[in-house]
Amino acid sequence: MTFTQDLDAELAAHLERAMARLAERAPDAMADPALRERLARLALCSDFAVDTICRQPALAMSLDAPMAPPPELAPGADADWGGQLRRWRTAESTRLVWRDLHGLDDVDATLAGSSRIADLALQRGVAALSASLAERHGVVRNAAGEAQSLVVFGLGKLGGGELNFSSDVDLVYAFPEHGESDGARALDAEAWFTRLGQRLAQLLGDVTAEGFCHRVDLRLRPFGASGRLALSFGAMEQYYQREGRDWERYAWIKARPVAGDLAAGERLLATLRPFVYRRYLDYSALDGLREMKALISAEVQRRELAEDLKLGPGGIREVEFLVQALQLIRAGREPALRGRSLLPALAAMAQAGHVKPATAERLAAAYRGLRRLENRVQMLGDQQVHALPEDPLSRRRIALALGYRDEAAMLEALDGHRGVVAEEFAGLLEARGRRRAPAGALVQYWRALPDGGSADALAEAGFVDPEAQDAALRDFARTPAVRALSGRGRQRLDNVMPALLGAAARSEAPDASLPRGLALLQSITRRTSYLALLEEQPAALARLADVTARSALLSERLAAHPLLLDELLDSRAAGPVPDEAQIHALVSSARAAFPPGDTEAALTALNELRQAIGFRLALATLGLRLPPQDAARRLAALAAELLDETLHLAETDIIAAHGRVPGAGLAVLGYGSLGGQELGFSSDLDLVFLHDAAADASSDGARPLDAGRYFARLAQRLVSLLGTVTAAGKLYEVDVRLRPDGAKGMLVSGLDSFADYQRQRAWTWERQALVRARAITGAASVGAAFERIRRDTLLEPRESEAIREDVVAMRRRMRAELDRSNALRFDLKQGEGGLVDLEFLVQARVLQSAHAHPALCEPRDTPTLLRALAEAGALPPEHLEPLLSAHALMLDMGLDCTLDLRPRLVAPDDALHAARAAVTLACRELGLVF
Repeated sequence: MTFTQDLDAELAAHLERAMARLAERAPDAMADPALRERLARLALCSDFAVDTICRQPALAMSLDAPMAPPPELAPGADADWGGQLRRWRTAESTRLVWRDLHGLDDVDATLAGSSRIADLALQRGVAALSASLAERHGVVRNAAGEAQSLVVFGLGKLGGGELNFSSDVDLVYAFPEHGESDGARALDAEAWFTRLGQRLAQLLGDVTAEGFCHRVDLRLRPFGASGRLALSFGAMEQYYQREGRDWERYAWIKARPVAGDLAAGERLLATLRPFVYRRYLDYSALDGLREMKALISAEVQRRELAEDLKLGPGGIREVEFLVQALQLIRAGREPALRGRSLLPALAAMAQAGHVKPATAERLAAAYRGLRRLENRVQMLGDQQVHALPEDPLSRRRIALALGYRDEAAMLEALDGHRGVVAEEFAGLLEARGRRRAPAGALVQYWRALPDGGSADALAEAGFVDPEAQDAALRDFARTPAVRALSGRGRQRLDNVMPALLGAAARSEAPDASLPRGLALLQSITRRTSYLALLEEQPAALARLADVTARSALLSERLAAHPLLLDELLDSRAAGPVPDEAQIHALVSSARAAFPPGDTEAALTALNELRQAIGFRLALATLGLRLPPQDAARRLAALAAELLDETLHLAETDIIAAHGRVPGAGLAVLGYGSLGGQELGFSSDLDLVFLHDAAADASSDGARPLDAGRYFARLAQRLVSLLGTVTAAGKLYEVDVRLRPDGAKGMLVSGLDSFADYQRQRAWTWERQALVRARAITGAASVGAAFERIRRDTLLEPRESEAIREDVVAMRRRMRAELDRSNALRFDLKQGEGGLVDLEFLVQARVLQSAHAHPALCEPRDTPTLLRALAEAGALPPEHLEPLLSAHALMLDMGLDCTLDLRPRLVAPDDALHAARAAVTLACRELGLVF
């Protein structure tokens, strides 16, 4: 036994005694030198394993085999069930020690193995005991006669699939519905399931001559040890809605149905999800965590548990609290963060950008190190302990079995793990926003309101109109919502408001920032979790003041939809801006979270996503991290994704009512800024609809419709869903007037009639609109057919002078009606040399030149069209760069106006004069005198 050469005398003597026992009880195994060497390592690591092999000698020859199934618990042999389960559990737990010791399993696999053993024992126990009770009392049935089953929920580490080697199991019992059993000695449902739960706890947890199977802890149930043992789903829901406390939210993060009716258990968990995860960013969860941590710290101090691997500083509980707190804060809005197991949840946090990847790796390594050491401490004697043993011999055994040269090396590694955890946990709980504001003029001013204080404090801070701001602040302080705040809510507001006043005063427009900030506070005062966000995240508060100073649009959206406060956090506001691929991924992930068949919930989710992504793009544009042309393109990509999802919802509704039109489909076309991928932050969508059904086709549902009415109803449903007002706003305003024959025409055209219209009756301005049109979503075959019709239409040879005359006449009429320019302000869109002039130039040249240059049919956005025209010789090359610059400048200025809710009327400067001159010159040289 080569590894024994370095053992001291005490260790060698201990090992010799253990090996003598094994030689006596398992001589066959000890006769194999290689196996004997491995058993010696096992004996050094675990007295429990040695005891198990001495009681079950055959196990020594099969320790490398996979986990054996639990024993069948035969009906009528109740007295033997406990012994059978205990022998199986100790054998399989010994196998876990063996695999961990010899490197066959990592710590994750060991934790999963411990959880699997508990799951199987519980499942066997519930099945056997249920059958036994049914023999005596019958099966429990609800009012409809449906059989009811117990659901056993595993909480804590069992729920997370990461159970300690020697741990109790935290269980909660529930059953779907009330009723009565159908036997001769009937019991009501609660009595039946309570009896089952009591017997299950005894079967697994009672200590007998063969030990225990699993210690059972039922104190996490509603009302704790004084509560009823088994509750109906309805009673569970009612309890958590009315009585649920913060620590119970933490507990139910990991909840998992482990035995009984697993499918019913998942249904209850879905119902309880709003209790666990709030729909908004819930920084108030940190208050509950701080309180729990304080209680644990007091217990640690009282019981002198500073060295406890679980409860001590930098221990396992701090890692768990850290991850679970982040889940409670964020997972209501980000379903990907709702994992039951700690390490996958931590990885999801890193992937979502809420934890730095390097920090997540350090925490994961520390957690694994702590859990592996905790397991080895418990493997020594199958005891539920969480601290290193006091006696030096046991410590040396644990250290050597873990591969450390001595106890000191093990303790050094342990201190490193604890240091990592303690540092990160302290960072989470650091009361950054909770610091008392320094005693200053703005603090004193706010706290004196509404009846005291002087506007002089606002004047000194830098507000231009302090009297107006003072009046607004006094009105706010008098509002019923502020007066009704709880003590904690008022404390939060008192911390936030002076900081907001200071940040607004330092912004570039204090007198714009403060009223907009107050509008937001008025909308969130009753939900103090939003105040908690601003209190806990000073960077978000500073960014709020900056945004309110610079953007009326974003201020308005924040006040209307406080969920967007999340976008002000560092990870969002300063992080990567989602590109088109990421926008697609975000919308796809939202789709996966839709409740099946719940159109209202799906629309709300889509609206929240649109608001969040649009807000993020606006922040990046405002912060000059995203060029305006890129912002416009990504907004168009977002609209296309949301159109696709909304069309799916509309189709689901229509199919349910009327079936499908076999072999036919609908295409949604985008015209204008959507088609040209130049969408603004408040743009509506110009949509046109086409279908390819035969004239005599009809749908195949219970209430069939002819194809024309079917697709008209589908398009109407889509437009209705896009405009439906939800708690998160509505998706888009829709304009359908660009369809053939305008408002007089049919909402949805057939392909043939659309093609005929474009050939025979379309006005020049309608063919101009085709230049930027593209298929957005819907039936791919119909979209492809539209592209062919569009291409054929644009390629048709035309009289150049006729095109010029029509375009000039239309543009002059539009300018006369729509241009709002005056001596001091220029209309970016409709003014002379503005964006519409440039669009008309591009469209006219495409219509005049496409028949000779088919490549002009491909691009839809203005910059690419300009380059294509120059390459085709349809635009003099000297005009290309000036026109590209003019387009970029005016698009930028237009987005600035939109972000501040101003009309697109701007004071001309040298750059704008040059841009207008470039557009006007190019138009005139090409014969387009508007």
